[in-house]
Amino acid sequence: MVACYLSMLSQVDKLHRHNRQGSCKTRARYYEAMQRFCRFLAEVYRLERLANIAPKHIYAYVSCLQEQEKSASTIKTDLSAIRFFHDLIQQPRYELPGNGDLLLQRRTFGGVDRTWSADEFERMLDTALAVGHNDYVSIFYLGRFAGLRIHECFRIDTATASKAVKEKAITIKGKGGLVRTVPLNDILIQRLQHDLKRTPRGHKLYVPDNQETHEAIKALQAFIRLYRPSVQDKDSTRPMTFHGLRHTYAAEKYQGFIDAGVTPFGARKAVSRLLGHGRDDVTNIYLASLKGGEEDA
Repeated sequence: MVACYLSMLSQVDKLHRHNRQGSCKTRARYYEAMQRFCRFLAEVYRLERLANIAPKHIYAYVSCLQEQEKSASTIKTDLSAIRFFHDLIQQPRYELPGNGDLLLQRRTFGGVDRTWSADEFERMLDTALAVGHNDYVSIFYLGRFAGLRIHECFRIDTATASKAVKEKAITIKGKGGLVRTVPLNDILIQRLQHDLKRTPRGHKLYVPDNQETHEAIKALQAFIRLYRPSVQDKDSTRPMTFHGLRHTYAAEKYQGFIDAGVTPFGARKAVSRLLGHGRDDVTNIYLASLKGGEEDA
């Protein structure tokens, strides 16, 4: 992996040295963005030549950034940097997709529906079980029924899990340092109890001792990419990433509040607290699968 990264970085450095287009600030920002992209390509694909960058690499990288909750504007800036350097490459093998092909939307209500169908979720669980990844089953459940971000799942240690089982709710320190407590259903409690039995005290439940947390996260993301074609509903155009489980959870909770007589505004506020959002308008992005949720009543 290191050799792949250094190989591509040397190619980027060469292009960067001979380029005088744009301001110094823009060139520096694009160079940093390209470094991050090269690191991703090396870690996930073991790619060695910039000329071999293909559309699949761009789609995967965008999915990765979206799972990290990067804004659409940030993603577009990174893509501009990638295309900038790609245009400098002599005889690239592939043409890269445009933002329209990548379904990059403004961060507003009514954006891209990223939810998973019930069948997709069940097929992914069956796939994980079939290949012996019981840990992935638990993680998928945490995303689907507790709305946890992927890195929040992998940070759970035995102390956090034991407290969650006892209180039937898990306390998470999420993005931006926001702390939230999410109620757990019986299935999640049973999964945590099962996982606690196999995890030494003081260890993280879903990170093997011979792996770093970020490596475990990338392994799960690679698993989803590998099996997505066989798991996703036929003819579906929805992006299918782990983060989509969080969207599914949000949509389900929002509809539950609405059915209970809560106003759309109140429902969004409640879902925002469960998701750990600092602003409820961010939650609108997660409700793209619903109709009419943006209207206050």
